[in-house]
Amino acid sequence: MPMESLLNHCDGPTQSPTIMLSELVAQIRPARSGNGEAATRAIYALCYLLSQHADFRAELRGSLLSLFSELEQVSMYASVGILPNTGFFSEAARRISHKVLPEVVDPLRMKDLLTQLFYRPSDEIWVNAVPDACWVDLLKALRFDEEPPSPGIPPAVAQVIKAIRVLSYHISAIGLEPELIRLEPGIEEFESPFLAQNTETQAYLTNFENWWLNTDEPCEDDKQLTVLLDQCDKLIQRIHRRATLEGTSIRLTFVLKRLQQHLERHLSLLALLDSLRSSRRGENDYAIVVALFKTLVQAECRKNDLRHHWHQSMRLLALRVTENASRAGEHYIAETRSEYFEMWRSALGAGFIIAFMAMIKLSIGKQLMPPLTQALLVCLNYGLGFVLIHFLRFTVATKQPAMTAATLAASIGDGIGRQRDLENLTTLIARTIRSQIAAILGNVSVAIPMSVLLGLAVLRLTGTPFINADNARHLVEGIDPIHSGAIAYAAIAGICLFLSGLVAGYYDNLGAYNKIPQRLMQLNWLRRLMGGMLQRRLVNYVENNLGALAGNFYFGCMLGGVTAVGVLFGLPLDIRHIAFSSAYVGYALVAFDFHMAWNTLAWSVAGVAAIGLTNLAVSFTLALSIALRARQVSFEQWGLLVSSLMRRLVRHPREFFLPPKSANPT
Repeated sequence: MPMESLLNHCDGPTQSPTIMLSELVAQIRPARSGNGEAATRAIYALCYLLSQHADFRAELRGSLLSLFSELEQVSMYASVGILPNTGFFSEAARRISHKVLPEVVDPLRMKDLLTQLFYRPSDEIWVNAVPDACWVDLLKALRFDEEPPSPGIPPAVAQVIKAIRVLSYHISAIGLEPELIRLEPGIEEFESPFLAQNTETQAYLTNFENWWLNTDEPCEDDKQLTVLLDQCDKLIQRIHRRATLEGTSIRLTFVLKRLQQHLERHLSLLALLDSLRSSRRGENDYAIVVALFKTLVQAECRKNDLRHHWHQSMRLLALRVTENASRAGEHYIAETRSEYFEMWRSALGAGFIIAFMAMIKLSIGKQLMPPLTQALLVCLNYGLGFVLIHFLRFTVATKQPAMTAATLAASIGDGIGRQRDLENLTTLIARTIRSQIAAILGNVSVAIPMSVLLGLAVLRLTGTPFINADNARHLVEGIDPIHSGAIAYAAIAGICLFLSGLVAGYYDNLGAYNKIPQRLMQLNWLRRLMGGMLQRRLVNYVENNLGALAGNFYFGCMLGGVTAVGVLFGLPLDIRHIAFSSAYVGYALVAFDFHMAWNTLAWSVAGVAAIGLTNLAVSFTLALSIALRARQVSFEQWGLLVSSLMRRLVRHPREFFLPPKSANPT
């Protein structure tokens, strides 16, 4: 319908304000939601019509004022865009049910009118794409100054005042949640800013109402209230930091997010009232109104969006988990030469144990066992083997990316945009690359010869090879990078590595949140059994290694369980891990009596390298992605980062393979 036809509606019989606004929004709404320019042109066309036709201007202005005087608005200001107090899973269930069966529209609530006007989930796109200045011009074009002044407090202003009171009460109630008191006991012991802001809010609003009704009354500013709200925000940030050390939960994440949203809305509405102190007709607060309008429309369009709810609720929890991984990741990055060679030595030890783990796995495969029994034994072999490697402080190369990616994400998030920070990030990546190369070479350089020695020992003791030629041929064909699914299977192993990093972070968080070390110290029977000193050492070890132990064990179970899942569902699933693949090459060499064709050997070496690269690339990419999302970091300087890396590689290639003599290279 052309915009000019709105004039005809004004000249005709009086129609419902809701219908008029619905038709108006329908004409402004572009055919494509992303076409903000079309919506902007439509709004400016409407502004022109309003400026040229006083009757239409009066009709539209009167419709808006009528709606704001008749409809309840407190629920819109105090709940739209703010998480409810039902919890994560209850809210998820509500969104699913309302997608299937929409809720009943209440014609007496402004919140439901907003739903009727912007009923498409994509409406938020074009509403936000229209510049704020355009929306401000539309409000100016309505000429609210042409309306006679209200004798008392206008209904719209009264609704805002009431909404601020409700928000203040909510902040006080949420501020006394047990989850917050657990991390910040001072909330109960001393005067809480969450409670103090309520007292100040009520006093400020009472003074504002008195001033509006009697201009002779002095109107106090909101500086004291703003200070208290700022203290509330700082207390929330302090609780966030405490949660990093003492653990978090979905419930705590949900409560902190709700509290932050209430504070932001309180400040937004408070700014609206503050602007009315200089101009009661609101000419000075149009920009604030537009910002609030966009926020409400966006929230209303997303109210049943399950995906947005998931990301919104899980971001902070993911941040806590990845920060645990980040702290662990710092130990996987060698900065000095002594750390580099220590990494090499620990990787050598891991390669020694992996040769035995590969031998046990092949032995299990030769037994005629039920599939489930065989899968459980393989899982235990891998899981307990990786736990032993960690217990002995050895390093498996592929365990690094899931940890170091979180450290890189923290570096990106802390210093984004400056050239100096980009250079520091380049240095960190170079250290990460050389650390992982050292670990890979350490694992492989021992796993292969140790496998050969074990194969020769079995041949010498039993007179028969550990594996026959057919099994050896099968192992070699399984790591062929071209003629087998080795690369795809290596990618599956990379996913398992990524998941094990999350498991490690989750258990570190779980141990801190549930105070596992402190509870272990309270066990009298453990103290009697081990003695006070040994108990303390055990508790310290659990506190520092619970996540790593769980991550290693679950990683082994995942590696052993992938094939079993494939068999169960009839899917061609398997895993390829660089350390075990290299060990299989050693056992195959003995089975072939060291008479392996050169091209077969070359393809095996290439396969091991490709498997390792895929293991690292997949796990690192996934871990870095979730770490960046957890911190809400949008890093748009990848091109500059790649250029910086290439320059560093050309100028200091050795830095990517061996640490410089100085910790800070030139």
